[in-house]
Amino acid sequence: MSPEDTGKAYDTITHLWTREQFNSQNGIAAYEKALSFLVPHQGPAFALDVGCGCTNRFIPLIEKANLQYEGIDISATMLSIAKENQPSGTFYHEDVCAFELPQNYTFISAWDSFWHIPLEQQQPLLEKFCGNLVENGVLLFSCGGVEKAGSHTNTTMGPEVYYASLGVNAYLSILMDAGCIIRHVEFDQYPEKHTVVIAQKTSA
Repeated sequence: MSPEDTGKAYDTITHLWTREQFNSQNGIAAYEKALSFLVPHQGPAFALDVGCGCTNRFIPLIEKANLQYEGIDISATMLSIAKENQPSGTFYHEDVCAFELPQNYTFISAWDSFWHIPLEQQQPLLEKFCGNLVENGVLLFSCGGVEKAGSHTNTTMGPEVYYASLGVNAYLSILMDAGCIIRHVEFDQYPEKHTVVIAQKTSA
């Protein structure tokens, strides 16, 4: 499946995030931990939320860290809802793999979205994120905590959706080769393979 196909699938299931039963605390602890690694900065600083979805629940945390929020998503319907609830926000309806990031960021996050990136594009995208982090910038993403690279589709949420993972060791190697320190790795839903990775770009 292409990213565009994934976006169209998510267009049909926005109700899963807008219903009252949605757990609005999902991901909050990970964001708080990741943002705690930021160092004091002067002047404008920016955050990019990849696969931002429609809830805008991470915006208050990011703005509390004195960062200007930007969101990007491949789902037009998700972004429409996000914009309606945050009309002054900056949002991009783009495939992040092909999108030229408009600036360098102090914080880049991809919560429960990175695993939808086609397997062969995951390493280049991680390297792009690292390249667009400022010195001491922080990267947070969740991924499939598997040992070997692989991909599959399923219909758990309704429409067919694609998932892929390079494997935990591969992710960490890519980040270290790109000049990042690994700050935190957690299997936060063990025994499920949902994994949180936090890395920080070094001065080197």
